[in-house]
Amino acid sequence: MNRFFALLAALVICAGGASSAIAGVNSFADRSDVVASFATVGAGISLESCLVGEAAPAPAAAAPAPKAAQPAASQTPGKGTPLKAPLPGVITSIEVAVGDAVKKGQTVVVLEAMKMQNNINAENDGTVTSITVNKGDSVMEGTVLLTIG
Repeated sequence: MNRFFALLAALVICAGGASSAIAGVNSFADRSDVVASFATVGAGISLESCLVGEAAPAPAAAAPAPKAAQPAASQTPGKGTPLKAPLPGVITSIEVAVGDAVKKGQTVVVLEAMKMQNNINAENDGTVTSITVNKGDSVMEGTVLLTIG
Protein backbone atom coordinates (compact mmCIF):
# COMPACT_ATOMS: atom_id res chain seq x y z
CA MET A 1 0.00 0.00 0.00
CA ASN A 2 2.93 2.34 0.71
CA ARG A 3 4.12 1.88 -2.87
CA PHE A 4 0.76 3.04 -4.14
CA PHE A 5 0.92 6.25 -2.11
CA ALA A 6 4.51 6.88 -3.19
CA LEU A 7 3.47 6.40 -6.82
CA LEU A 8 0.51 8.73 -6.39
CA ALA A 9 2.64 11.40 -4.71
CA ALA A 10 5.24 11.27 -7.49
CA LEU A 11 2.53 11.59 -10.12
CA VAL A 12 0.98 14.59 -8.35
CA ILE A 13 4.39 16.25 -8.07
CA CYS A 14 5.05 15.56 -11.75
CA ALA A 15 1.73 17.01 -12.88
CA GLY A 16 1.79 19.86 -10.40
CA GLY A 17 5.26 20.96 -11.44
CA ALA A 18 4.36 20.72 -15.08
CA SER A 19 1.02 22.47 -14.73
CA SER A 20 2.60 25.60 -13.31
CA ALA A 21 4.45 26.02 -16.61
CA ILE A 22 1.26 25.88 -18.68
CA ALA A 23 -1.12 28.85 -18.53
CA GLY A 24 -4.72 28.14 -17.62
CA VAL A 25 -4.09 24.86 -15.80
CA ASN A 26 -4.79 25.17 -12.10
CA SER A 27 -4.71 21.64 -10.77
CA PHE A 28 -3.83 18.05 -11.45
CA ALA A 29 -7.51 17.32 -12.17
CA ASP A 30 -7.32 19.66 -15.19
CA ARG A 31 -4.52 17.63 -16.76
CA SER A 32 -5.15 14.95 -19.34
CA ASP A 33 -1.78 15.04 -21.07
CA VAL A 34 0.67 14.06 -18.32
CA VAL A 35 2.54 10.83 -18.92
CA ALA A 36 4.80 9.53 -16.19
CA SER A 37 6.90 6.38 -16.08
CA PHE A 38 8.05 4.75 -12.88
CA ALA A 39 10.61 2.14 -11.90
CA THR A 40 10.87 -0.10 -8.87
CA VAL A 41 14.12 0.43 -7.03
CA GLY A 42 14.51 -1.99 -4.13
CA ALA A 43 11.56 -1.39 -1.83
CA GLY A 44 10.76 2.01 -3.31
CA ILE A 45 9.45 3.57 -6.48
CA SER A 46 11.21 6.27 -8.42
CA LEU A 47 9.94 8.63 -11.07
CA GLU A 48 11.88 7.97 -14.27
CA SER A 49 10.31 10.58 -16.52
CA CYS A 50 7.48 13.03 -16.67
CA LEU A 51 6.21 14.20 -20.05
CA VAL A 52 3.70 16.98 -20.42
CA GLY A 53 1.79 17.66 -23.61
CA GLU A 54 2.48 14.23 -25.04
CA ALA A 55 -0.37 11.92 -24.23
CA ALA A 56 0.14 8.22 -24.39
CA PRO A 57 -1.06 6.73 -27.65
CA ALA A 58 -4.70 5.72 -27.42
CA PRO A 59 -5.47 2.09 -28.07
CA ALA A 60 -6.80 1.47 -31.56
CA ALA A 61 -10.57 1.24 -31.64
CA ALA A 62 -11.90 -2.08 -32.83
CA ALA A 63 -13.68 -1.90 -36.15
CA PRO A 64 -17.41 -2.53 -35.78
CA ALA A 65 -18.52 -5.96 -36.94
CA PRO A 66 -20.47 -5.91 -40.17
CA LYS A 67 -24.20 -6.37 -39.62
CA ALA A 68 -26.18 -8.86 -41.59
CA ALA A 69 -28.68 -7.26 -43.93
CA GLN A 70 -32.11 -7.11 -42.33
CA PRO A 71 -35.35 -5.96 -43.80
CA ALA A 72 -36.24 -2.58 -42.36
CA ALA A 73 -39.07 -2.87 -39.88
CA SER A 74 -41.90 -0.40 -40.07
CA GLN A 75 -42.07 1.77 -36.96
CA THR A 76 -45.85 2.16 -37.26
CA PRO A 77 -48.24 -0.77 -37.05
CA GLY A 78 -50.39 -1.39 -40.11
CA LYS A 79 -54.15 -1.80 -40.19
CA GLY A 80 -55.51 -4.87 -38.49
CA THR A 81 -55.02 -6.74 -35.24
CA PRO A 82 -51.70 -6.08 -33.51
CA LEU A 83 -49.76 -9.10 -32.24
CA LYS A 84 -47.99 -8.09 -29.03
CA ALA A 85 -45.07 -9.64 -27.15
CA PRO A 86 -46.40 -11.68 -24.23
CA LEU A 87 -43.16 -11.19 -22.24
CA PRO A 88 -39.85 -9.30 -22.52
CA GLY A 89 -37.16 -10.90 -24.66
CA VAL A 90 -35.10 -10.83 -27.86
CA ILE A 91 -36.49 -11.53 -31.33
CA THR A 92 -34.55 -14.53 -32.67
CA SER A 93 -36.58 -15.22 -35.81
CA ILE A 94 -39.33 -13.68 -37.91
CA GLU A 95 -41.09 -16.45 -39.81
CA VAL A 96 -43.29 -14.29 -42.08
CA ALA A 97 -43.02 -11.25 -44.35
CA VAL A 98 -45.39 -8.39 -45.06
CA GLY A 99 -48.10 -9.62 -47.42
CA ASP A 100 -47.92 -13.26 -46.28
CA ALA A 101 -51.21 -15.03 -45.54
CA VAL A 102 -51.25 -16.59 -42.05
CA LYS A 103 -53.59 -19.00 -40.28
CA LYS A 104 -54.62 -18.87 -36.63
CA GLY A 105 -52.02 -20.76 -34.57
CA GLN A 106 -49.22 -20.42 -37.16
CA THR A 107 -45.82 -19.43 -35.68
CA VAL A 108 -44.96 -15.94 -36.93
CA VAL A 109 -42.18 -14.81 -34.54
CA VAL A 110 -39.75 -16.61 -32.23
CA LEU A 111 -38.88 -14.72 -29.03
CA GLU A 112 -36.08 -15.75 -26.67
CA ALA A 113 -36.79 -15.08 -23.01
CA MET A 114 -34.74 -16.50 -20.13
CA LYS A 115 -32.79 -18.80 -22.52
CA MET A 116 -36.03 -20.33 -23.82
CA GLN A 117 -37.32 -20.06 -27.39
CA ASN A 118 -40.99 -19.02 -27.35
CA ASN A 119 -43.08 -19.39 -30.50
CA ILE A 120 -45.44 -16.45 -30.95
CA ASN A 121 -48.43 -17.62 -32.95
CA ALA A 122 -50.97 -15.73 -35.05
CA GLU A 123 -54.13 -15.08 -33.08
CA ASN A 124 -56.37 -15.00 -36.19
CA ASP A 125 -56.37 -15.71 -39.91
CA GLY A 126 -55.34 -12.88 -42.20
CA THR A 127 -52.52 -11.16 -44.04
CA VAL A 128 -49.44 -9.62 -42.40
CA THR A 129 -49.81 -5.87 -42.96
CA SER A 130 -46.73 -4.70 -41.03
CA ILE A 131 -43.75 -6.01 -39.07
CA THR A 132 -42.51 -3.56 -36.44
CA VAL A 133 -39.44 -5.46 -35.16
CA ASN A 134 -36.23 -6.90 -36.59
CA LYS A 135 -34.28 -10.02 -35.70
CA GLY A 136 -32.11 -9.23 -32.66
CA ASP A 137 -34.37 -6.50 -31.28
CA SER A 138 -35.03 -6.45 -27.53
CA VAL A 139 -38.72 -6.04 -26.79
CA MET A 140 -40.76 -5.45 -23.68
CA GLU A 141 -44.05 -7.08 -22.77
CA GLY A 142 -46.82 -5.48 -24.83
CA THR A 143 -44.57 -4.33 -27.69
CA VAL A 144 -46.36 -4.66 -31.04
CA LEU A 145 -44.43 -7.24 -33.09
CA LEU A 146 -46.56 -7.27 -36.22
CA THR A 147 -50.06 -6.60 -37.45
CA ILE A 148 -52.42 -9.07 -39.10
CA GLY A 149 -55.23 -7.57 -41.19
